[in-house]
Amino acid sequence: MINRTLKWSATALTIAGAVFTSMNMFPHNVWAFNVGSVLWLLFAIRIKERSLIVVNAAMLLIYTVGLLIKAM
Repeated sequence: MINRTLKWSATALTIAGAVFTSMNMFPHNVWAFNVGSVLWLLFAIRIKERSLIVVNAAMLLIYTVGLLIKAM
């Protein structure tokens, strides 16, 4: 049940991030992508799927650095 909740919540937030990006809604898009990436990362760790761990850890790092740079 936890895995199902994690992956569907992550999916919804990732889609929301894409919608916010298409509507130029900064920083909402970055927050949605970051929370989605954290949830995907938790899911990937739970199921021990290395490819999802790598891609979501990288996305989380990229979006967080972008958010910090933009804040400066």
